[in-house]
Amino acid sequence: MEKTMLVQKKLSRRERRKELWKEIKKNKVSYSMIAPFMLIFFTFTVLPVIMSFFLSFTSFDMLQAPKFIGLDNYINLFLNDEVFLIALKNTFILAIITGPVSYVIAFVFAWLINELPRKIRWFMTLIFYAPSISGSAYLLWQLIFSSDMYGVLNASLINLGIINSPILWLESPQYALPILIIVQLWLSLGVSFLAFIAGLQTVDHTLYEAAAIDGLRNRWQELWFITLPQMKSQLMFGAVMQITSALGIATVSISLLGFPSVEYSGHTIVTHLMDFGSTNSTRLEMGYASAIATVLFFIMLGSNLIVQKIIRRVGS
Repeated sequence: MEKTMLVQKKLSRRERRKELWKEIKKNKVSYSMIAPFMLIFFTFTVLPVIMSFFLSFTSFDMLQAPKFIGLDNYINLFLNDEVFLIALKNTFILAIITGPVSYVIAFVFAWLINELPRKIRWFMTLIFYAPSISGSAYLLWQLIFSSDMYGVLNASLINLGIINSPILWLESPQYALPILIIVQLWLSLGVSFLAFIAGLQTVDHTLYEAAAIDGLRNRWQELWFITLPQMKSQLMFGAVMQITSALGIATVSISLLGFPSVEYSGHTIVTHLMDFGSTNSTRLEMGYASAIATVLFFIMLGSNLIVQKIIRRVGS
């Protein structure tokens, strides 16, 4: 009986391989067109992730061959590296606040702007998307939170009589995370916002008329039962982008708070990774940096899986 089942499994595998090969032959033109992208994607994305995972179990300084050390990097990371624990806490605080909030804000603005006339919609889309592509965005916030009396915020508070002397916004640990949250929310409307705008444009409006006949009562029911279910791909894309940007905060922190920030108040997992693995760093502990990158990768992967389950329930 067991032998018969094994034979059947082997036959089914062979049949699947034959069907797969037939499918590839049938669509060889399509596969040949995506082959260059897949080759580049595998070489510069998949392969580095695999290499980083294996390097995380080694001691490697880019001068000598990697030396296998087992779980030592991970043990040191969670038990001996206090700065990493600070970075982990800061990253989770930033991600939990900026990720969901910016995601909801991006959708709400996209939903409202989509109701406007075409020309106004184009203009408002540009206005909301511009911060994410602005090269001088950090300069603007540095002027606002400048620590001298000429900073926009300090000057305003002094003129209003709220404070008597300038506040060191970017040099004080207690203000670091709130400032990062504000700036990250301002910058995070970009790609997700465009994806939501595009998704709203593809919604079949005849469904609204059918739903009204079936007894749909208000715009919120239209949103939940019609609009969102038709936008699941855009919602998923936006969620992935928001998770990636929220967990990958580094440039904002370095540009505003310095590297490293005062008392590591703006330190994140990515800045910690750069501290050990960047070519500008004197450490060059690539094995340890790979362990940090692996931890971040699994955090992102777990977050994406959770979000996928949530989005599947939309409209149900």
